[in-house]
Amino acid sequence: MPYYVYILLCKGQRFYTGYTKNLKSRMKQHVNGKGARFTRMYEPKGIAYTEEFTSRAKAMRRERSIKRLTHKQKLQLIKRQNNQ
Repeated sequence: MPYYVYILLCKGQRFYTGYTKNLKSRMKQHVNGKGARFTRMYEPKGIAYTEEFTSRAKAMRRERSIKRLTHKQKLQLIKRQNNQ
């Protein structure tokens, strides 16, 4: 089963980055206030970006690298994916 790294667009134009095996289920958790503390504070609006990986380790490494990006760099990453 693949793993996904995702970026959520949240209230206040903030981003939340995470990884999961099941995007639909994880998004439901975030929306229902059962996800991360960040998404309880900043309501998630939707999934802005996803990447698929074959292993948890690869997904975790990519999540860490995305979390190190600036807000502007995350916007560019999202725009590149949406323009494809």
